[in-house]
Amino acid sequence: MTVGTPRPTQADHGDTHLAPSATPPVESSAGQLRCDDLRLAYDQRLVVQGLSLTIPPGKVTVIVGPNACGKSTLLRALARLLKPKAGAVHLDGQHIYKMPTKVVATRLGILPQSPIAPEGLTVADLVARGRYPHQRWFQQWSDEDEAVVAASLLATATTELADRPVDELSGGQRQRAWIAMALAQGTPILLLDEPTTFLDLAHQVEVLDLLADLNAREGRTVVLVLHDLNHACRYAHHLVAMADGAIVAEGPPGEVVTEELVERVFGLATRIIADPVTGTPLVVPIGTHHRPIDLAGGHAEPTRTSRMTPPPPPGGDRMATTLMGASNGRRRGSRPTWS
Repeated sequence: MTVGTPRPTQADHGDTHLAPSATPPVESSAGQLRCDDLRLAYDQRLVVQGLSLTIPPGKVTVIVGPNACGKSTLLRALARLLKPKAGAVHLDGQHIYKMPTKVVATRLGILPQSPIAPEGLTVADLVARGRYPHQRWFQQWSDEDEAVVAASLLATATTELADRPVDELSGGQRQRAWIAMALAQGTPILLLDEPTTFLDLAHQVEVLDLLADLNAREGRTVVLVLHDLNHACRYAHHLVAMADGAIVAEGPPGEVVTEELVERVFGLATRIIADPVTGTPLVVPIGTHHRPIDLAGGHAEPTRTSRMTPPPPPGGDRMATTLMGASNGRRRGSRPTWS
């Protein structure tokens, strides 16, 4: 397969952007996705009970919560990868299990956790697989497919990687290649399960910036499962907090993310401040070894001894008194030695 090599344009802030003429076509306007009274289980183990959720179209929705709370299970149900024990998922007003598989695949794309490509598969061939739902028995490949693949590579800054095997890429490059495949699918809805897992901080931000850019430029509905609450607050228009298989709160991050919510969902004491870059909530864990800063007094009282000050010797005040008495016999100007 031959892939075009259009060059990306650079914005003032240095991010790679897709030229408007190269935008991969989306089937139609932002899709409608919702679930009603879902009951989800693996065999007999119940994970989600009575959950209802409407995904805001054309927005970035991020689902957060502690491990094993049902985030990924919910995403799999929305993608028709896990059939509910009860309840229903509706895509564009239709029961998703009553829709033909190929039709669903042209409306909704899913990128699961840690996907694995066949050995030796090149980036270009991986991205081309995103066009499968659009193939017909009488037309297997078209100029439009070729253009969409080239545009998807350009949008994810993977054009120069097109001929490289996927299994030889770095973590960030590999994730961008998979996102390019999801873009080539041309769906108005993208579901991604922990797309930043195993990536370093720079690559995490790179992937999230890419998804935010696609949403802002093309109006695609993006649904993410993330572990990093601060990333969720920064990138989400709509945040869904889950615990024990249920939705605890949902809405704009600035309205729903509070110290009380984080304590309830994660069991963690925090302070919420404004992100100095975006103004969105920034969650600062307190932990057990630090005391919060006294904002009124402008100073902190750490609960552990500073390295700059010698710790008191064992034995408390009695030992301290003994040492003070012993110091009277020392040569003036000498220093105590702390072991």
